[in-house]
Amino acid sequence: MIEAKGRGGRPRSEQARQAVLYAVDDLLLEVGYAALTMKGIAERAGVGRQTVYRWWSTKAEILFEASMDDAEEELAVAPSRTPLAEITSYLDALVRFLTRSPAGAGYRALLAAAQHDPAVRELIATRDVLGASASAVLDRIDPDRPADDHAADRLIGPAFFWIMSGRDPARLDTHELARSFLGSGKS
Repeated sequence: MIEAKGRGGRPRSEQARQAVLYAVDDLLLEVGYAALTMKGIAERAGVGRQTVYRWWSTKAEILFEASMDDAEEELAVAPSRTPLAEITSYLDALVRFLTRSPAGAGYRALLAAAQHDPAVRELIATRDVLGASASAVLDRIDPDRPADDHAADRLIGPAFFWIMSGRDPARLDTHELARSFLGSGKS
């Protein structure tokens, strides 16, 4: 069994860690964020509550870790032959992540909780997975792009707003969004 070091104390079992991360995803989809409890997560994972509390202080921390690990993988897109194809591919991945992925459901739940919970807001601010994934794509198509450029925000914004405002994702034309983004001359 692989051992990974937690915050201190005894090393944690990678098998138990994965069980907790899978459990939080499953329970989020079954009962929703508000009904998630550390006790329920521990029971679903088949570990003791002490084990869970040794590694994470809150359900938000568990959900954040589970969501961010999966998000990095789900939002990584392979290079394409043209900037348009690459941007479209990224936007398709973003929409899939936000609408169909358990990790995306976790991310959306955390964003909602952050609106009234400063601790969750601070947690989310530690890792901008959407911005990082968009920047990776933009850096490939424009390696000379300034580091302080807000192109990633402009790329993510329209699709993110569309999904987060409850609109039908099937009506979102990612190819047209990509063309508009590239046509703005600000990529």
